[in-house]
Amino acid sequence: MSLNNGQTLTVSGQDMTKNGSSNRAPWDDARTGLKPSTPTRKPKPPKPENAITIVVSSRVLFNMEKEQQIYKQHGMEEYIKYQVEHETEPFSPGPAFSFIKALEAVNTRLRELYPESEELFDVVLMTNNHAYVGLRLINTINHHPELFIERFCMTGGNSPIGYLKAYHTNLYLSADPVKVREALEEGIAAAIMFTPEKMKEVSETQLRVAFDGDAVLFSDESERIYKAHGLDKFFEHEKTHENKPLDHGPLKGFLEVLGKLQKKFYDKGQRMDCPIRTYLVTARSAASSGARALKTLRSWGLEIDEALFLAGASKGPMLEKIRPHIFFDDQMFHVEGAAEMGTVACHVPYGEAQRVTKKAIKDKEISSAPK
Repeated sequence: MSLNNGQTLTVSGQDMTKNGSSNRAPWDDARTGLKPSTPTRKPKPPKPENAITIVVSSRVLFNMEKEQQIYKQHGMEEYIKYQVEHETEPFSPGPAFSFIKALEAVNTRLRELYPESEELFDVVLMTNNHAYVGLRLINTINHHPELFIERFCMTGGNSPIGYLKAYHTNLYLSADPVKVREALEEGIAAAIMFTPEKMKEVSETQLRVAFDGDAVLFSDESERIYKAHGLDKFFEHEKTHENKPLDHGPLKGFLEVLGKLQKKFYDKGQRMDCPIRTYLVTARSAASSGARALKTLRSWGLEIDEALFLAGASKGPMLEKIRPHIFFDDQMFHVEGAAEMGTVACHVPYGEAQRVTKKAIKDKEISSAPK
C-alpha cells in the first residue's frame, strides 16, 4: 500500500510561489469569461477568540494530485496557468473533507441549543499558494454547501506559524511534515494527514475522533522507558507510578476542547445523543499499564467515551470498526496499518519514537555507504 500525503507541491519544505517575472503572464487572458460559483447564504462565523479553530491545508481538504503532477512535470508557470484556466472547476474531496463536514454538523447542533454562543468550530483554510490562484479554492468551497469556511490564509510561500498563532489554532492539519514539525515545536497541536487508497464511509451526524495515548495525548515519558530498558521495566515503571499523572502530550489541548463542547450537550440532557465521540486506541495493555492512562485523563478532568487497550495488537481492525473521521498516532507503523483498513490517519511526529526512527535511518545510511 502506498500512502500519499501530498508533498509533491513542495521543494525542500517550501511551496512554489514565485514566478520570477514582472511581465504580464501568458495565461491572464484565460480568465476572461470565467464566472465563480455563487455562494449560498451561510451563518456568521464566530470570533476567533471564542471559537475552536481548526486550520487545514488545501492539499488535505481537497484532492490536488493532478495539479501536483503538472507542477512536477512542467513547472510553476504551467501549474499556475492550469489553475487559472480551471478555476471554475471544483476540486474533489480530500482526506480531511469528511472531518471538516462533521465539524459543521456539530456546529449545527450547537447553534440549535445555544443560538447566541460562539463556542463553535471555526475552520481556516491555509495554503502556501499565491493568492493569484486562490479563486479556484474559493469556488470549490462555494461548490460544496456542506462546507462553511470563510477564513482563508494564502501565505505565498511564507511560514504559516505566525498565522497559526494569530488564529489561536487548536489543531493544524497539513500534508507537509516540515510545517507540522515546526508547529509542534511552537506548541501548536498539529499532525501530518495521509490519504488511504480507499476511504471508509463515516458518520455524517457524529464526529468521531480517535487518539493514541503515549506521545499524542500523553508525553513520551513511558515510551522512553520502554525504548531504553524494555517491556518489563516499562510495566514496572507504570505500576510504580500508577497514581502519578503522565505529563501532557501535543494533542491534549484538542481533546480538552472536544470535551468542553461535549459538556454543552450533556448540560442539555444529550449525553446519549452527543454528536461528538472520542476514543483512546492504545498499544498499552489494560492490566499492566492501562490504569495510569485512565487515571491521567481523570486527573485532567477529561472523559474519553471509549478506551481500547490492545496490548500490542494491530490497531487497523479496531479502527475499521470504529470508523473515526480522524485518527492520531505517533508511529508510522500504526498510521500505515490504519490507512490500509481505510481510516484517515494522521502522524504526530513527536517524542522518542521520532528520534529512534531518525537514528535508524542514519545508521542504515552509514552501513550502506561505499566502503
